[in-house]
Amino acid sequence: MFILATLLFVLGASAQTLDNGIQDAPCKYPIPEEVVLKVDFARFCKYELQNTTLPAPTNHRVVYFGDSITEGWLKRIVGISKDDVINRGVGGQTSTQMLIRFRADVLNLKPKIVHIMTGTNDIAGNTGPTSYNRIKEAIMSMCEQARSRGIRVILGSIAPAKIFPWNTKVNPIPHIRTLNKWIKEYAAQEGYVYADYYSQLVDREGGFESRLTFDGVHPNSDGYTVMGSVAADAIKRANQ
Repeated sequence: MFILATLLFVLGASAQTLDNGIQDAPCKYPIPEEVVLKVDFARFCKYELQNTTLPAPTNHRVVYFGDSITEGWLKRIVGISKDDVINRGVGGQTSTQMLIRFRADVLNLKPKIVHIMTGTNDIAGNTGPTSYNRIKEAIMSMCEQARSRGIRVILGSIAPAKIFPWNTKVNPIPHIRTLNKWIKEYAAQEGYVYADYYSQLVDREGGFESRLTFDGVHPNSDGYTVMGSVAADAIKRANQ
């Protein structure tokens, strides 16, 4: 009886700990960068409060979903009209992390169009070893979820890069070309809009055109201007 009572006590204590750990309260920010992947791997907390304070969606809402290149776009991103254009980029994210937060930062916002751009940080190995199949499956899963909700999909190409300053062991050029070829073919196969940023940003060696970037990976102001023209055309096609 003593052993049984002890076991029940331990189980009860564990359950109580679990209950106390699940809360509906808003995330507490800021989370220090050195621990953010441990406590908020998908970065749900980054936009949680903003998502709760958004106005009701219009019939032309566009969500830009991606990594630091998307996040850095800020208010210069374009939509069907000037209002209801939402940026949900998170610096450093891989396609796996984006897939995890896709419901919170895209589906729940009920956009008409989602612009998905990912792959740079997968190639860089930001969350560990990966494969082409894992990246492709994450992208396909996001697209399938969007389609199931009647959300139109734009797939952006991966921006060019000759070297990643934070992981110089990787040669990104062939991987970017391989994945962009697949993204373009997949978009055509499934009827999604393909936004070809790569061809507008790449130099002769396969790197980022120097006048359009500040670090060889991220666009500068001129780079975002170029991207804006490509995006505007993609939005127009997605809205047809």
